[in-house]
Amino acid sequence: MPHMEHKDIVDVIIIGGSYAGLSAAMALGRSLRSVIIIDDGAPCNRQTPHSHNFLTQDGQTPSEISALGKKQVLAYPSISWLTDRAIAAKRSVDALFTVKTKSGKSIQAKKIILATGIHDKLPDIEGFSACWGITAIHCPYCHGYEFRDEPTAILAQGERAMHLASLVRNLTPQLTIITGEKADFDAAQLAKLKKNNVSLVEQELTSISHQNGKIETLTFKNGDQLAVKALYAAVPFSQSSDLHQQLGCDENDLGYIKIDNFQKTNVPGVYACGDNSAMMRSVANAIYSGNLTGAMVNKELVDEQF
Repeated sequence: MPHMEHKDIVDVIIIGGSYAGLSAAMALGRSLRSVIIIDDGAPCNRQTPHSHNFLTQDGQTPSEISALGKKQVLAYPSISWLTDRAIAAKRSVDALFTVKTKSGKSIQAKKIILATGIHDKLPDIEGFSACWGITAIHCPYCHGYEFRDEPTAILAQGERAMHLASLVRNLTPQLTIITGEKADFDAAQLAKLKKNNVSLVEQELTSISHQNGKIETLTFKNGDQLAVKALYAAVPFSQSSDLHQQLGCDENDLGYIKIDNFQKTNVPGVYACGDNSAMMRSVANAIYSGNLTGAMVNKELVDEQF
């Protein structure tokens, strides 16, 4: 598999080598751009057994999809892979970017693509982290079909719980919302839940009994138990990296990196794609946004040169 040598200055550094980063790299490699992908090998979906709802790859493991993607991307001779973690990034007076890595490497580029992903802040519930991505899940489109008609719970409150409930109720009639505290629903929402036979538990969830990540029962603070096969959870997140802050990129109100319709951040020459800048958290969207980003970065380079 050909690899380019690390030059003093490359066209583009892509930070993050999962679906979005690889997709951006492919578009750039096909445009003869010199690219270095920096990735530390810790994707957020590493525990997920199967990836769904992505045409041609439905049911594959996330690692199989990314391994095939990496093989295809690195077949382009202008693309190089660096297994490392980018820890510092800045723009210098000559409009070039300098990225420093954990192992001490320093690389310069004309453009930067942040495909750094996000980090889920999992609740401190016994057994939750072991089930995350397996039966404790976030997305009905990614995982819901596999738990159709099964007893299912949603760990959420207010509007977020209602949104998830409407999607999940379409997949199973056996649905319970766990708010963990006094429910924050108005009369109309409560009537809608009742009409759709959605149960409500206001007790705090304290532990999850499971076998290798497959949920068996949920246990609450008052000792009650609930047998379910899946638990949807709306968990908060943080950015996986602070490089966007180092570079001066803005975040929106929800904590995503702020981008325009062409994946550009507010900092000239810096783009973002994938989960770090999009609410739609799926393989398909990561690959789409990466593909668009690669094309937009190439267009910017072309405009500067032509």
